[in-house]
Amino acid sequence: MPLPAEFKFTQSNLQDYVECARRFELRYVQQLQYPAVEAEPIIDHEKHMQQGATFHHMVHQHDLGVPESVLSNLAHEEPLKTWWANYLNHKLDLPEQRHAETALTAPLAGFRLLAKYDLLAIAPGEKAIIVDWKTSTRKPDRLQLKNRLQTIMYPYLLVRAGAHLNGGTPIQPEQVEMIYWFADDSIQTERFPYSTEQYHEDEKHLSDLITEINNRTIFDLTSQEWRCKFCTYRSLCRRGTSAGNLDDLNALPEDVIGDDADADIDFDFDQIAEVEF
Repeated sequence: MPLPAEFKFTQSNLQDYVECARRFELRYVQQLQYPAVEAEPIIDHEKHMQQGATFHHMVHQHDLGVPESVLSNLAHEEPLKTWWANYLNHKLDLPEQRHAETALTAPLAGFRLLAKYDLLAIAPGEKAIIVDWKTSTRKPDRLQLKNRLQTIMYPYLLVRAGAHLNGGTPIQPEQVEMIYWFADDSIQTERFPYSTEQYHEDEKHLSDLITEINNRTIFDLTSQEWRCKFCTYRSLCRRGTSAGNLDDLNALPEDVIGDDADADIDFDFDQIAEVEF
């Protein structure tokens, strides 16, 4: 089932595909709206999602120069209050040139890759740091983070499409580092330095994955049925009717934990810096 030429591949929809090809088909190919509850209790789930979005907004505004005292007034309940305190008390040592909520795109395998970065901090000609703020309920282990499409795609795309942020000079892979900062455990960041070898491996992996998706005719259900408890399509796929409970998350494999920053992305390409080709 070939995809339309204008289809955009993001870390979110690629992650959906590797976790469940059927979910990718329903959500992105058929564009089926199936509003089942993701997790119970729904009020707690929605509140956590909203607080995560608020935290990202506060950090963005802080990078734009809004005073800490003004933003702190927004953090009046937990866990947002603790997240904000952790952010203020455990600041990362980053280059002064900051680009918050920045999107990059580049062509690959006949389609576009698209990424929106929480923060890019760049010392032109020296280093380029990717920072991703995480407010998920539990910190994944390093191997799981390393294998996520976000960790693969974000450094790759910065090298491909970030020259305009580096004084017009292409960013070298060895200048790139990706940092995950966890709001509940801000001292224990996870850092992933990049390399030319990794860049070429990632390019092949992403290209092969896109080609596989575009050539696929049957999108199978995941064999990891525990994922279905937290999928809105579970009843459609006859994988149960009840949402998984938030209290049961600690008993599940860590990579089932969703993150509030992985929402669907909808951009105006006229506003996105694009690699020339």
